[in-house]
Amino acid sequence: MTGEVAVLGAGMHPWGKWGRGFVEYGVVAARAALADAGLDWREVGSVVGANTVRGGYPGYVAGATFAKALGWQGARVTSVYAACASGAQAVNTARGQILSGLAEVVLVVGADAAPKGFFRPAGGDRPDDPDWLRFRVLGATNPAYFGLYARRRMAVHGDTTEDFAQVKVKNAASGALNPYARYRKRVTAEEVAASAVVADPLRLLDICATSDGGAAVVLSSMEFARRHGVADPVRIRAVSTVTPRYPNTVLDLPDIATDSAVAAEPAGGPFRSSIARAAYEEAGIGPEDLSLAEVYDLSTALELQWYEDLGLCGEGEGAKLLREGATTLGGRIPVNASGGLASFGEAVPAQAIAQVCEVTWQLRGAAGDRQVAGARVGITANQGLFGHGSAVIAVR
Repeated sequence: MTGEVAVLGAGMHPWGKWGRGFVEYGVVAARAALADAGLDWREVGSVVGANTVRGGYPGYVAGATFAKALGWQGARVTSVYAACASGAQAVNTARGQILSGLAEVVLVVGADAAPKGFFRPAGGDRPDDPDWLRFRVLGATNPAYFGLYARRRMAVHGDTTEDFAQVKVKNAASGALNPYARYRKRVTAEEVAASAVVADPLRLLDICATSDGGAAVVLSSMEFARRHGVADPVRIRAVSTVTPRYPNTVLDLPDIATDSAVAAEPAGGPFRSSIARAAYEEAGIGPEDLSLAEVYDLSTALELQWYEDLGLCGEGEGAKLLREGATTLGGRIPVNASGGLASFGEAVPAQAIAQVCEVTWQLRGAAGDRQVAGARVGITANQGLFGHGSAVIAVR
């Protein structure tokens, strides 16, 4: 184990479509996290910003952009980008600074003002970029490959569209209880089935939206937390940022080809399961120790895949776990008690940080009507483009 850091504060700007700049959302979240931590901005020794590439020049230097907006005070600054894993990379950077002694208190911020519709690659011809290729060669927008994942689960594991709909029903019920969620309305399976087909078999309510929003956490050394009067803080025990292993034999867009397994034995498991496995090994726990999980539900079908990748059940048993009610609030291992991306939508640099916020509130017993009883250990999981693993384990 590499050591733990304390989560002293967590804060968010509500998700939605607000029509304002990402900096405003990040500053609101940062000030909320600082207030939650009981700290003044001038006590922060370092700022780590998760970049938003659609924010123009300020988005590429998000750490300094947020520091300037909060008021220059001399803190160290770092900006990171890892697509959907940016928030976890930012948390990991902050943790490394604390454990190395470079800073005692670090503010981590991510925010986005996302485009309407689906995310597109940046302009220009880039034939060496798999994200550009899958748009230009395959015409595969994000919903298109969400649909391919869903079809694979149906063909290989026997999942049904009714199973996918129940994921949305579950997450919408939790999101209705979350004041930061964009969509706060329960839905029925019939409403999911009646929504427009986007990428067969997935319908509009099976797929997450693009959103504006922001999230922030204040991390500190355990020694600082004790001096600050917090004897039993939520603690980050592990952060996994692993990459895939060769050969990668499972198609995982945006890459549009797999590696050959002729000359080498396949890896012990697919990429997503290796993300969780690395986090478990670092934390010294297993999936049986979890109280809850926050996962990256770009689509309803993908959430079922995460059940298996996190080791909550065996391969092909995700839908069965859902049908048993194990992943609902009140179940054995609630997943996406926040409402997930189904209720929030994607605000790319903020979403992995938002997952840490939710786990923090759950472990404190401060999640209100969506509280997971007796929560002691939580995991977050998502995946960034081109092999950016992202999982955080927090304990109390």
